[in-house]
Amino acid sequence: MALLESLYLPLLAICLAIAFSMRFLNKSQQDALLSIVHLTNRGRRSSSSDTPPRSLSPEKKSYAVSGPSNPADYKNIFPPSTRETLPHAAKTSQQKKALRGSLVDEIVFRKNIIPFEADFRECGPSTYTPMELSLGEVEALGDFPDYSALSGVPSPEPYRNFHIETALPRPYRPFRWAYHQTMSLTKMETNWWLELEKSYVEMVKYRKRLFEDHGKMVLDYLPGSELACKEIMEMALQFYCARYPQFFSLREDDHSWVFYNALLENHTVIKDHHPLHVLLQNVPEDFAVMLRNPNDGYYYFRAGLICSSLGWNVGTKIGMQLREIHEPIPDYKEKMEFSMDRYFSKMPPSKPIQRGSWGLEVDMPLFMPPGNPHELHRTRQDPRLALDRLHLRVDWQTLRRLPISGAIVFNFKGLFTPLKEFRDEPYVPALVGKVLRDGKKSMMEYKNTWHVEHIALPALKEWDEEQRAKGLVERDWEVRTLDESPWFPGWEDKWHRQQGF
Repeated sequence: MALLESLYLPLLAICLAIAFSMRFLNKSQQDALLSIVHLTNRGRRSSSSDTPPRSLSPEKKSYAVSGPSNPADYKNIFPPSTRETLPHAAKTSQQKKALRGSLVDEIVFRKNIIPFEADFRECGPSTYTPMELSLGEVEALGDFPDYSALSGVPSPEPYRNFHIETALPRPYRPFRWAYHQTMSLTKMETNWWLELEKSYVEMVKYRKRLFEDHGKMVLDYLPGSELACKEIMEMALQFYCARYPQFFSLREDDHSWVFYNALLENHTVIKDHHPLHVLLQNVPEDFAVMLRNPNDGYYYFRAGLICSSLGWNVGTKIGMQLREIHEPIPDYKEKMEFSMDRYFSKMPPSKPIQRGSWGLEVDMPLFMPPGNPHELHRTRQDPRLALDRLHLRVDWQTLRRLPISGAIVFNFKGLFTPLKEFRDEPYVPALVGKVLRDGKKSMMEYKNTWHVEHIALPALKEWDEEQRAKGLVERDWEVRTLDESPWFPGWEDKWHRQQGF
């Protein structure tokens, strides 16, 4: 109680002093005073640089005010503003004049929010994005602005000691016990947002063929997504240039931006292609763009480039709200829907996160639309199935808020590892075996591992016993989530050895 009083009484005195002073100030003086204490007319901080999400793991926190049976109203809840970052992104004297980041009147902002399906290029300069930036300011920023300054996420460090010929993705093992449905979010590692590997050239070619064969099942965009698509494309190319300068560069030639790709031995004139097609031609990763609907404040899937989906695709999900997309997932509505909607409403650009989902597959199916012949593998346990054909599939995902449009972008990449790799990875066979045997029935049915368990479980049991006999694992070790999660003890040594370091 004494501690509470020591905090409460000074705060009460400050609030009373501010309230008393406000009676004698004009509007501009009131705004100046409020800005000192980090308040704006929107009832939130005016910058995301120091504004963390309310909970980095939203599923761990419950809220008494509302819940799934009493949905929250997000129409008047906006993400943390990026106005204060504008001066830091200004480079030229002309930009410094246009990008001062001064306060915006609340009524003006709300009255001029960009409509949900509007193309930003056809709206007036006084129209605002949800990030409290006017389109006049967006135009002043120009193409390829300093996204690290705007978002508060630092640029990656150059990866110069990198050999594309032998590069492998890091060996993600996102296994947990006790296994239950959560998002399992952690802070994104800035250097590893987009990860190159030795299959880069072939994967770009494969994904382009998928688009040629499947069209809008792989790539599509709805009205209103233009600014967000441009933004994520520019951020991805900027990342490539900063992380891998030996392979990629951006230049403005004759008032037109050109992306040079030494790995593909070509270049892309940016203005000649839709942003998602620029990504398709250069970045072999998936992107799903979620936009805030000003009519209800919820987020909807409005554009996507997704070549690594099993049983669904862009065409079956585009246009859906977040809860509709996740409807098939067990426990999502009861345990996660409210928390995720709330998290989306408040997530700042400065706090991107990462997570992994996993499954076990026969061979390496990357894209499997409904009706694909490979689905037959999931309907039976083939007694002739060879262990060599079993693979771990990890979809390594990131989630981030874009600082200009306010869109939230899921980015993910499907990675395959032969199940046999688990044999020398301490604790992994025991952990995976435990999940397969004792995981919640509805979750395991959704994960759909049954078709390989008759082969996988005996192998995992054998490898676990072998590791305990060799002393790699303590004989009395009880299965739990590893401290090294989403990896395993000694993962870096193995990863380096496999690449010939």
